[in-house]
Amino acid sequence: MAHSTSAIHASHSLRATISDYIALMKPKIILLLLVTTLGAMFLAAQGVPPGSTIALVLIGGTLASGGANALNHYLDRDIDQMMGRTRRRPLPGGRVEPWQALLFGIALNAVAFAMLATGVNVLSAVLTLSATLFYVFIYTQWLKRSTTQNIVIGGAAGAIPPLVGWAAVTGGLSLHAWYLFAIVFFWTPPHFWALALMIKDDYERAGVPMLPVVRGVKETAWSILLYSITLITITVLFVALDDIGPVYMTAAAILGGIFLWLGIRLLRSLSLVDAKRLYLFSLLYLALLFLFVGIEGSV
Repeated sequence: MAHSTSAIHASHSLRATISDYIALMKPKIILLLLVTTLGAMFLAAQGVPPGSTIALVLIGGTLASGGANALNHYLDRDIDQMMGRTRRRPLPGGRVEPWQALLFGIALNAVAFAMLATGVNVLSAVLTLSATLFYVFIYTQWLKRSTTQNIVIGGAAGAIPPLVGWAAVTGGLSLHAWYLFAIVFFWTPPHFWALALMIKDDYERAGVPMLPVVRGVKETAWSILLYSITLITITVLFVALDDIGPVYMTAAAILGGIFLWLGIRLLRSLSLVDAKRLYLFSLLYLALLFLFVGIEGSV
């Protein structure tokens, strides 16, 4: 009986440990990055890319992004301790040691780089590693704690996956790839500032100079609207390139119209309810937009 109880406890402990390490990777964030990567791959291939390339890029992207997020947990453990939204994460919760998260993050990126460099091409591996380095050293360690423009500049890291997808299929980078980069780059500030409005008090408590904390709610709402207009303009201008047709254009126009309407609504109300609506829609917006990018490449 004692042996059986011990085995049950060991099983529960193993499951809890695995769960904590998965939490370090922030899987929900990774999923959206993979959607942007996949959309770029289908457009680059003008059809369905080779299955082996898709598998290697998605697995490599998952490992690299998960590793970058683990390193983010390691560097942000002091801030996470002070924020209600994050204080139950594995490191501030004391369930994973900082050195373990550090090694986990480095190991995942090393495996991802080797996998992409040998199985896909060196450019896709270098771009993937550059996203991690930018996210960890430029955004997390420097910009996040020093400027209200942290997410504007730091958003470049999250915009690299479409470049990886394009490079994996073509071996290079074209204007199409950089347009896709720009779409994610300009999507990031309104998306993240909407979240920052929702957890403004947390950021203030932790001393993180997010835009709502330093400049206030109204200026943040104005900034969200201005970046949304820029984003929508870029998504529409994308149609000027070859191989981009009415399927994508229709989706971009409808999704952009809703995004703009939610931005105007937030500016008028300055309410947390409207900030949450915009935040949640922004997730759906990017996923659907890149879904139609991929469909455009397939038709």
